[in-house]
Amino acid sequence: MTTHSPIGTKILAGSFLVSGIIHLIKPSVFEPLLPKALPAHREINYASGVAEIACGVGLLTRARWAPVASATLLFGIWAGNWQYAITVQNSSRASTPHKIAAWARVPMQLPLIRIALKARASAQPSLPSD
Repeated sequence: MTTHSPIGTKILAGSFLVSGIIHLIKPSVFEPLLPKALPAHREINYASGVAEIACGVGLLTRARWAPVASATLLFGIWAGNWQYAITVQNSSRASTPHKIAAWARVPMQLPLIRIALKARASAQPSLPSD
């Protein structure tokens, strides 16, 4: 077992921390990613920001729960990215570069999920039970 986190894990953790803080201080950045059918966009946005910060801290401290929690969170974000890409694609007001950028976010989640799951190798072992 390694004694430190790989660079990919550190980058993912840092991304979670930055994104989580943005969720909390400027929620309007991420609210368009939420499907219109979901209620309480602001509350969901704040909760996801807190979850991202928790996962970022968990990955940095090599918490045993953090890799799977992070991958699960990224899977949820992936669904939001799909929703956003479809919405932008169907918008007559969205520019071509905006449409390309929205679709570019979709496949980026897969390597991030992989990085999160690979962090299990450097997670702290659980404490032995008595």
